[in-house]
Amino acid sequence: MNITSEQKVIKNKVGLLRLAEQLQSVSKACKVMGFSRDSFYRFKELYEKSGEAGLQEISRRKPVLKNRVDPKIEEAVVGFALEQPAYGQVRVSNELRKRGIFISAGGVRSIWIRNDLEHFRKRLAALSAKVAQDGIILTEDQLRALERAREEKEAHGEIETEHPGYLGCQDTYYVGNIKGVGRIYQQTFIDTYSKVTLVKLYDRKHAITAADMLNDRVLPWFEEQGVDLLRILTDRGSEFCGNRERHEYALYLDLENIEHSRTKAKSPQTNGICERFHQTIQNEFYASAFRRKLYSSIEQLQREVDQWIESYNQERTHSGKYCFGKTPIQTFNDSKHLAKEKALDQLVVKHKPSLSAHH
Repeated sequence: MNITSEQKVIKNKVGLLRLAEQLQSVSKACKVMGFSRDSFYRFKELYEKSGEAGLQEISRRKPVLKNRVDPKIEEAVVGFALEQPAYGQVRVSNELRKRGIFISAGGVRSIWIRNDLEHFRKRLAALSAKVAQDGIILTEDQLRALERAREEKEAHGEIETEHPGYLGCQDTYYVGNIKGVGRIYQQTFIDTYSKVTLVKLYDRKHAITAADMLNDRVLPWFEEQGVDLLRILTDRGSEFCGNRERHEYALYLDLENIEHSRTKAKSPQTNGICERFHQTIQNEFYASAFRRKLYSSIEQLQREVDQWIESYNQERTHSGKYCFGKTPIQTFNDSKHLAKEKALDQLVVKHKPSLSAHH
């Protein structure tokens, strides 16, 4: 790294600290500068201890590759999580040691977290997905664990996602007020099974734009794949909820025969799948895009967003519980037969003649 670029990195970090002081808000400063809150407090601590020299040192730091777990050990831990989903991290560590694989209980948990398997229910969901996609034969332990989880979910009335198109999440994200363009809102749709994501930008937040997103982007895409979209989960924002007889979004869902589920009142984190994606696109696309160039229209920005989304869906592997390290589009393609089989089963049941018809 040459001196000029190194000084520029340090200047950005000092600028973040000063901006937070001016705005009297760490969150706002981080959003403007494109840093996380964790980074802010790390920079602050180093700056208070060593001044700009401390920030210079952190900019040179390189990852310690020797501390990373061997890929074969990680693969063994993930495989064992599906083999015995009910086992805790200490027991998994002990059982793997019997097989000649040495990893601590803490190491097991770190791998679980990295692969979205840290909770028993997540390991069960991953096992269910593996069974559906690969048709593996379950052991008695796996069957007992799945049965127990199914009973608990039924008791608590949890929403499940069984295949692509079973449940989509939709949310509105305020991108910002961009000079020369104005306010920009992003309509986001995510298929909860495959994590395939579609977005469209608007200059307002309204029921009509929420419905247009489905009509222009989402349903045509699902139609191309030969998969029906059955249900959508949204928060209780005014663009998604209102009088069913006059609300454009509600009317559109009725017209397309799509069920509408809403997040629990005062609990927006139940639509956390969209929240996490919004953080990703903000950090990885918007934060750098608005520093690279000035946009003159929403259409110009939309073209670059579309390129980023294509890469997100087609090239970037996802750690979602049904993805198993595949890209969203690979997951969708590998499992869309589940949606078609389900639709066929329902069609057979619907048209099956009743016993009375034969008498």
